[in-house]
Amino acid sequence: MIMPNSYYTQFQSQFEHFIDEALKEDIGTGDHSSLSCIDKEDKSSAVLLVKEAGIIAGIHLAKEIFNRYDPSLIFKPIKKDGESVKSGDHVFTVHGSTQAILATERIVLNTLQRMSGIASMTHELKKLIQHTSCQLLDTRKTTPNFRYAEKWAVKIGGGNNHRMGLFDALMIKDNHVDFCGSMTKALQKTELYLEQQNSPLEVVVECRNKDEIEQAIAFPFVSRILLDNHNLEEINRALKQIDSKKPTEASGNITKKNIVAIAETGVNFISMGALTYDSKSIDLSLKAI
Repeated sequence: MIMPNSYYTQFQSQFEHFIDEALKEDIGTGDHSSLSCIDKEDKSSAVLLVKEAGIIAGIHLAKEIFNRYDPSLIFKPIKKDGESVKSGDHVFTVHGSTQAILATERIVLNTLQRMSGIASMTHELKKLIQHTSCQLLDTRKTTPNFRYAEKWAVKIGGGNNHRMGLFDALMIKDNHVDFCGSMTKALQKTELYLEQQNSPLEVVVECRNKDEIEQAIAFPFVSRILLDNHNLEEINRALKQIDSKKPTEASGNITKKNIVAIAETGVNFISMGALTYDSKSIDLSLKAI
């Protein structure tokens, strides 16, 4: 799945903040390795080389990193975000100041390797359940200050995004219910809050048992029922109880081994934190040409 550059545009300020902080973190007072032996006037070209198969992700972000550090750098993509790549493939070239290429090399590689790993894992799992109507979602289990890039990678790999953070959707979980005293009390307070905020935010409610499901279904504003850490038997029982009154989501302890069986229950969504916290980075290298 190839994502348009609109994702970057949608979250441009967040990506620019990430790039600025990443550059500051890595370069600091200057790239003394390059300053010591590379002349300021030197111009060079480099190519991004793929060293293992996967789904490439982060090409557009790489371009923005290069250009934010040095707008005179010339970036030429060869592949597109979301394309399958194999060892030996070339992804893009960059030409311009040798010092600038070397200063941004590691940030670009770290970003693309991580995003490509996430996109590859997402693509693999999505392909396993493509015969169902179940949608694959990420979670908030992301790397601090790298969430927007990781969730972009999920989209590139063919998955979908859950809420971006605590600010753009409500998720009433077990701790909320326990702190309030019951599911009904928690949702009554939530309903009042949404009315006061005049907010159209989506409300996902985690239900642990049939009593909590029964209570949650009674509230029209509830957008989705989350079945967390339910086994197949429990999921099927819950789906029968819900009877399509609300969309449903399964989460917790979902792996490559059981994702197909879970998707085939008819659950509408599967959310997996592993997409972002357990994916293996793809080996990439930037080489002089």
